[in-house]
Amino acid sequence: MQKRILIVEDETSIREMVAFAVRKADMQPIHAEDAQAAQMAIADTVPDLILLDWMLPGISGLEFARRLRREELTREIPVIMLTARGEEMDRVNGLEAGVDDYVVKPFSTRELIARIKAVLRRSHGDDEAGMIEIGGLRLDGPAHRVFAGEDPVRIGPTEYRLLYFFMTHPERVYSRSQLLDHVWGGSVYVEERTVDVHIRRLRKALEPWHLDNLVQTVRGAGYRFSGSM
Repeated sequence: MQKRILIVEDETSIREMVAFAVRKADMQPIHAEDAQAAQMAIADTVPDLILLDWMLPGISGLEFARRLRREELTREIPVIMLTARGEEMDRVNGLEAGVDDYVVKPFSTRELIARIKAVLRRSHGDDEAGMIEIGGLRLDGPAHRVFAGEDPVRIGPTEYRLLYFFMTHPERVYSRSQLLDHVWGGSVYVEERTVDVHIRRLRKALEPWHLDNLVQTVRGAGYRFSGSM
């Protein structure tokens, strides 16, 4: 089945260029010129991935990304932000709002399609492990869900992949670059600062159950997932 890609972009020429590249890559583009149109498109057909422009009329792409992460229907849909804002703080703000990747304008459609495929692999990859439980946290691989005791944990797609890697490789220290290779994939360029942002988001998701300390910082080395303190 073709992957459905929702393109939320108010500039028609850019939207059509991206849609052409998406169709050429054997995926189905869905058009939306603003957040309201995107919401209607999602209600009609839930996409596999959202390409979201930062500068939208009305609600900004950044605010819409936050809204997507708050709602049950869209919480786990991966989002790639399209933006002319290339400063580090802008990228960090986007990641903290729930964006999974960033493509800075002007971009090549070849790079964009590579990013889309990489994010889809990360978000929808096959989880071979069954049920994993460490320190009161339980990951159900086949169901793609996380539980603290009997409570479901709301978690974004990238945080899920990060947690999945940690829980299948516990008690070992991984540097930022190693985590980028294992979780994001070595073929895609993502800054090491991105790891810190997603670690913070993962800890925040686990904090209500006091399980955030399972993700441990090893000073000067990286991060470790451990059920023992």
